[in-house]
Amino acid sequence: MNTRTFIIGNALALTLVAVGAQEAIPEGGTFAKARAAGTITMGVRESSPPLSYSIGSTYVGYHVELCEQMLSNLLPGVNIRRMVVTSQNRVALLQNGTIDIECGSTTNNAARQQQVAFGNTTYITEARFAVRAASGITSAEQLKGKTVVTTTGTTLVQRLRKLEQERGLGMIVVLAKDHAESFLMLESGRADAFAMDDNTLAGNIASARNPADFKIVGKPLGIEPIAIMVRKDDPAFKRAVDGYLGTAMSSGALEKLYTKWFTSPIPPRGSVINIPLSASLKAAFLAPNDRPTEAYE
Repeated sequence: MNTRTFIIGNALALTLVAVGAQEAIPEGGTFAKARAAGTITMGVRESSPPLSYSIGSTYVGYHVELCEQMLSNLLPGVNIRRMVVTSQNRVALLQNGTIDIECGSTTNNAARQQQVAFGNTTYITEARFAVRAASGITSAEQLKGKTVVTTTGTTLVQRLRKLEQERGLGMIVVLAKDHAESFLMLESGRADAFAMDDNTLAGNIASARNPADFKIVGKPLGIEPIAIMVRKDDPAFKRAVDGYLGTAMSSGALEKLYTKWFTSPIPPRGSVINIPLSASLKAAFLAPNDRPTEAYE
């Protein structure tokens, strides 16, 4: 499992007023564990651009940068250890204490809320299909009898099953180990479509050898809130996370960070994801909440 450690500096792009005086931050739980060890472990993803992804041995993205800045505020002087997690193991690694916070691309839904807690929503995605532009595919109906790949351990597995039950398309659903493998199956022609969150699809297309060869199609399979994940048994840490996020939202700082990663050139190629801030996410910034997917359906 890949890990990387660095020390959070004080000079960060996003400077916010501290969430209360340091003395007011509750002791115990994640705070006590991090201070005692001098380190906090942050779960990151390898191929979930622009939220959380790797460039060589470094990890970047909207959620990665947000978490770096937040942890610098809440735990000054504490090291951050970055650990790669996958769709399959992220919840278990958070529950057993291997990671202390997950800053990836995790959907907040009712089932997961039984196991973990989520910070207030920081992104809202629409799940759709990526296809090859030359395929002529524009809708789910045109995937009848075709191979559709998605990533194991994600909410798209259940959404594709539901789609099949409702429409009987006879799709051949294949599960890949991660988003990079899912996109590679589409890129190599082994799959006719890749079903996933719009931001992940757009990020992988932007990073492809020939982005113009792909497009995102179809009506949304669902709308899902994406959030930072924390342990369920540590309400003090969740309150601190939500407090920081609330300040970032009300000050406009989080919207600026969103613009940096979703509508401006991003590394490594200077590609632009081009997903403007949606009305639903604007509403979430104005009224911060941790409502699950089911509240949007």
